[in-house]
Amino acid sequence: MAPRATSAWTAGLHRLALLALCAAYIQGPVTKLLDFNGAIAEMVHFGLAPPALFAAGVIVFELVASALVVFGPLRGWAALALGAFTLAATLVALRFWDLPPGMDRAMATNAFFEHLGLAGAFGLVALDSFKIKGGGTSA
Repeated sequence: MAPRATSAWTAGLHRLALLALCAAYIQGPVTKLLDFNGAIAEMVHFGLAPPALFAAGVIVFELVASALVVFGPLRGWAALALGAFTLAATLVALRFWDLPPGMDRAMATNAFFEHLGLAGAFGLVALDSFKIKGGGTSA
């Protein structure tokens, strides 16, 4: 009986970790839905046109890809898509190298590298989903 309980515990913890990984990709589109004009303004700010189409696309993409990561179907492909999206958005939105030295640059730098970590985590989810093992040594 213990292996079953451990298996259920592990499965629940795994699902919770995936939900935490996708939290920003669930909260973001919900916020955009509640303030669609703000979502459009964000797209305009980043030079994405047509802004309403981009806003709607981002909302649908983030919600659908997050659901696929959390609930399993096509998890690997969805994780790769969210990782690529995160890298692209990070390069567009967090250009810390263009900012003058100071607090804004420091904050953008930290956020940039945090987002790189998110993209890496999505890569690990994809590798695990595809059952690809790393070539490194184990500790």
